[in-house]
Amino acid sequence: MIPVASKYVLRRNLFGYDINKKGTPDGSIKVPESLGIVVGIVFLVVTILFQYFNFTADSNWLVEYNAALASICFMILLGFVDDVLDALESGGYKLYMGLLAVFCTNSINIHAGLNGLEVGQTVVIACAILIHNVMQIGASTDPEYKQAHAFSIYLIQPLLATSLALLSYNWYPSSVFVGDTYTYFAGMTMAVAGILGHFSETLLIFFAPQVLNFLLSLPQLAGIVPCPRHRLPRFDPQSGLLTGTNDGTLVNFFLRQFGRKTEKMLCISLLGFQEHN
Repeated sequence: MIPVASKYVLRRNLFGYDINKKGTPDGSIKVPESLGIVVGIVFLVVTILFQYFNFTADSNWLVEYNAALASICFMILLGFVDDVLDALESGGYKLYMGLLAVFCTNSINIHAGLNGLEVGQTVVIACAILIHNVMQIGASTDPEYKQAHAFSIYLIQPLLATSLALLSYNWYPSSVFVGDTYTYFAGMTMAVAGILGHFSETLLIFFAPQVLNFLLSLPQLAGIVPCPRHRLPRFDPQSGLLTGTNDGTLVNFFLRQFGRKTEKMLCISLLGFQEHN
């Protein structure tokens, strides 16, 4: 579906240019944008059909399952509106869970700028969530506790499967861009999987690199330090290497600490850092 949708969005002038390849022939290629909408739609179709085989009409979990899907659906819509209209700017225990959902949604969105980074970090975190759920189910004898983690698996499995499909097109050199549609959808899915699976505190541990990126970004996001539209490293078309700037992102921090790298190696390094956390 992704190749078919790519042609359609190009005809609708939904495309972008790869800034990290500026000055090379690849930097002038129109790359289809907002392909996260395909992943989001497939995810919703799979999860909606799944409830007919797993929940009865009187199941207590059916209400929470539908609430989770409604939240995810809303974030897919919000992300797509952001992509198309460019209308949005990223800037008690119930309060904590609400803030967690907002954080997860935006943290994927601002830890970005490299081919494969947004989808790659989602795949790593989704794998961590999946493993955590399986381990908790195996270690517990409480049926309700086990059902909560099984519920989380129901949401994470289709997210992981659709993200892996998208990653094959978004990995370096990217043939499609995921857009805000995907980052909003992926973040919200993982947030509701953690909240309704009753391990929201543990979820923040899986998001440790995103927390660090947020803290590094905070002065610019708060307007204390000037914030350019694209806080990306500088690309040297002669060497093909990226150099870190003074912008407060984990991407630039890695380059300043460990030296210049190619875009592909930088992305692999950041995903390795994500995995070790």
